[in-house]
Amino acid sequence: MFMLPKKRSPTHPGEMLLKEFLQPLAVTQKEFAKHLGWTYARLNEIVKGRRGVTAESALALGDALKTGPEFWLNLQRDWDLWDSMQRHEKIPPLRKVG
Repeated sequence: MFMLPKKRSPTHPGEMLLKEFLQPLAVTQKEFAKHLGWTYARLNEIVKGRRGVTAESALALGDALKTGPEFWLNLQRDWDLWDSMQRHEKIPPLRKVG
């Protein structure tokens, strides 16, 4: 079973995109946005963690970077779950009715 990190947040897909793909490839956000047919703002919002990766954007990133969309969607899922857990108030289990 996969466990989310407890002492730190999971890596946001935008951070992964910047640090593990764009920077090592020496590709600017502007160049990559143009390659994807996206606006710079759309890409930059993902990189800055202000926008999440959708199924549509995961397909584009997967194609362009040869990772497959699941890689990006899994990163986003882990981030979203961890982020929500920071504010979640536990709900007691439902008791059998009747």
